[in-house]
Amino acid sequence: MIRFETQGVEMPELDQPKVKQWIRGVAADYGFGVGEITYVFTDDEGELRVNQQFLGHDYYTDVITFDYTAGKTLNGDIFISLDTVRSNAEMVGATFEDELRRIIIHGVLHLTGQGDKTPETKAQMTAKEEHALALYK
Repeated sequence: MIRFETQGVEMPELDQPKVKQWIRGVAADYGFGVGEITYVFTDDEGELRVNQQFLGHDYYTDVITFDYTAGKTLNGDIFISLDTVRSNAEMVGATFEDELRRIIIHGVLHLTGQGDKTPETKAQMTAKEEHALALYK
C-alpha cells in the first residue's frame, strides 16, 4: 500500500492513483514489488526536525528516506519538504509538479538500493530519475 500524508502543510495536488501505479511500475522495473510506502509531505522545519532527530544531521534537505525493504518488497517512509521542492524547482527552472514527481521517485530509487553520495552514484541516480520520469504517463 502506498499512502500520502501531511505534517503541517496542505496535501499537494497529485493524481494519487496514477502516481501509485507509476511507483509500482518503476519498482517492478528494478525487480521489486511494493509493500508499505508512506510519503509524508512537510515543510522545511519539519524536515529539519526529522533530520536532526533520526539522522543527527543539522541541515535542510528535500527528501529523507527510511528504508524498511524486506527482500524484493519495498517498504519505507519517505519525508519530503514541499518548501525545498518548491525552491529547487525554481532554481532548475522546473515546475513544482515535475520536481515533486522527481523527489517522489528519488525516494523509491533509494528503496531499490540506489545511492547518491558520490559524484558517480549521484549521476546514476539522476539518470534513473530521468528514465522513471519519462515513464510517467
